[in-house]
Amino acid sequence: MKMKKIFILLGLIGLLTTSCDEFLTIYPETSLSVPTFYKTEADFTQAINGAYAPLRLLNNHEGGGMWVLTEMHSDNTIFQRLAQFGARERWHDVAQHAVPTADGVTANLYVKHAYVDLFQIIARSNQVLYTIDEADFDANAKDNIKGQAHFLRAFSYFQLVRLFGKAPLHLVPVTNRQEAALELSDAAALYTQIELDAKEAIQLLPVKSAQEAGRATSGAARMLLADAYMTQQKWSDAETQLMAIVNSDEYVLMPSYAEAFSESSANKNNMESLFEIQYKEGSEGLHGSWFYAMIPRPITAEEVGSITGTSNPLNITNEANNIPTPDIIAAYEEGDLRKDASIAYITLSNVLWKDGTYPYIKKYAKTHALHGNHGMSWPVYRYSEVLLALAEVLDEQGKPGAMDYLMQVRERAGLMNEPAGDLSDAIFKERRVELAFENKRWFDLVRTGRAVDVITAYGQRVKTNPGEYYFPEGEDPYPHGFQEIRLTYGLPASEADLSPNF
Repeated sequence: MKMKKIFILLGLIGLLTTSCDEFLTIYPETSLSVPTFYKTEADFTQAINGAYAPLRLLNNHEGGGMWVLTEMHSDNTIFQRLAQFGARERWHDVAQHAVPTADGVTANLYVKHAYVDLFQIIARSNQVLYTIDEADFDANAKDNIKGQAHFLRAFSYFQLVRLFGKAPLHLVPVTNRQEAALELSDAAALYTQIELDAKEAIQLLPVKSAQEAGRATSGAARMLLADAYMTQQKWSDAETQLMAIVNSDEYVLMPSYAEAFSESSANKNNMESLFEIQYKEGSEGLHGSWFYAMIPRPITAEEVGSITGTSNPLNITNEANNIPTPDIIAAYEEGDLRKDASIAYITLSNVLWKDGTYPYIKKYAKTHALHGNHGMSWPVYRYSEVLLALAEVLDEQGKPGAMDYLMQVRERAGLMNEPAGDLSDAIFKERRVELAFENKRWFDLVRTGRAVDVITAYGQRVKTNPGEYYFPEGEDPYPHGFQEIRLTYGLPASEADLSPNF
């Protein structure tokens, strides 16, 4: 069982190492290995498709995914506590900033899921990059596949460095257990590699209009690089990448905020989308089910159907996750069209909390055919974030033009007035409502140095008034929570069993 805990030997996934005496070795026609499989453009297309696949798992694990570690770790969403059910510790601990951690490791299930999924992407990208130069096929197609692999590796390490602050830096395929147990690289080393990979991806990838829908593009790679630069406060470098995206004329804001998000089977990869995680409704195993973890409960089949429009809705019991907090609801200004597009309410018949009326995330509540099987994309980067990021980097450098980019986003939201007060605070607040429920808030709190103060104050509000945060009146929902706000998670204990470096 221990061998199952390793990230599949960092993604070997049944593939063998390339032999130096490849021409001397005869492989059975029924055998798939690195020497026999990675030959043609079709082979490498299949391989890069495999590198994308774990992205779907990042949000799609039972009961949650990356949004548990990010949105529910912030003041935007919370675990829904019901008096008739016991708390699920793996969610509850994340929401209350009390994830059990000892000697830098934790057994929390969602920490493990994120770590393993991200390293699967890295491992599969490494396999592509390690073998593709020796293959003989069209140079442009080869560059495109290589660019996607560089993007996916950079994206994965960017998530890892922000979640954990350190990680083993694997850049070639792992062929045995000993190679998997690398020493941990610090944040500086990880960011250096993220920048190298993102820059390579920018050079190799086509623009959105010339790329197959759903795949990484040069614009997506530029946004990833700008995001990494902003996290390191490299404002001028970030500005260069963001201006290149704006000047590319490849992206525009959708006419309305609600139109920025995909339907279950339509409006995917629209002109506001730089990159989104792809799901496909149906029987091919590519569907999502993550939205069902965000529906307040216990909820009857009829109530589920009123949200999802499915033909076979089912009762859902137990507690739920990612329920919008009163704090995020209050963050919207009067007249902000994004509020009604992002949050809706449902009154449940079988709950004991107040009148049973809960908010839920409307921006992802799209009609689909069958219960637990939907195809909504998960937004990773949208053009509105490019505009807000550009406003931020210009403001940080004291350059003109920040308000112009900020107002493009506000005007689409129906807000025609320039915000009063400090511009940097206004941009920060705008990011919160524009990017709500897109896994941005926790990282924004950390990178701007606000996390400890904001989450400490939020925790005090929850503990003082639990009835407003979906807890039974009079209950102390977090007796041990919010006592130590850590900026990163401990590494997964399951991996510590396999490496002396954790």
